[in-house]
Amino acid sequence: MKAKDRIIVALDYDSGAESLNLVKLLKGKVGFFKVGSQLFSAEGPSIIKKIIEMGERVFLDLKFHDIPNTAAKSAQVAQKMGVSMLTIHTSGGFRMMSAVMSALSFSKPGIKRPLVLGVTTLTSLETSDLQKLGIQDTLSNQVVRLGSLAIEAGLDGLVAAPTEVSLIRRHFGSSLLVITPGIRPSGSPLNDQYRVATATASIKAGSDHLVIGRPITASSNPVFALKKILATIQKTDEQTEL
Repeated sequence: MKAKDRIIVALDYDSGAESLNLVKLLKGKVGFFKVGSQLFSAEGPSIIKKIIEMGERVFLDLKFHDIPNTAAKSAQVAQKMGVSMLTIHTSGGFRMMSAVMSALSFSKPGIKRPLVLGVTTLTSLETSDLQKLGIQDTLSNQVVRLGSLAIEAGLDGLVAAPTEVSLIRRHFGSSLLVITPGIRPSGSPLNDQYRVATATASIKAGSDHLVIGRPITASSNPVFALKKILATIQKTDEQTEL
């Protein structure tokens, strides 16, 4: 996989114009652009259409979590919009995840099925947060438990915090797609995420794609920031192949 294809740039804006300006700057230089709830709430489906019309791929990160029928219908709508990847919450349960996969498998001819990634635990959560929710287990065990359900339901992969990537690889092997948010250059502020790591550490642990937001989007020179990250990824890939 090329270094640029590993990168998913998070368009965490509430302005379509601001988002599209960044897409224009980074067009052809990254693998995907992530549209999350912030941007989608501001701009709706039109922002997805505009990004795709620019020849770029969209990772729709709305983390569908509802009753099986509603989640499945939502995923079908996203599929019709032409997104390449989408996320669902594994805590929605096996029936919900199975319903999503079944709905996407029986689409009309010519409509490609997006990759479906399961979110186990948000990168902002720690074990103490799970305990407050009544989950009396470690965060690691919760990730493995929900990951197992996702695989049983037929999902393509998992969204995993950097600290859980090696755990997931040990339990589920190398064929599962792993996408990692919470990527921070060494010494960068954590903001609202706790389980973070550098791009180098995440790739060495087994990440396929890295979701990178503020290190690029908050930079005064996003193109330069991206070039530095790409160089790091390229070097890490070369070292891993040796």
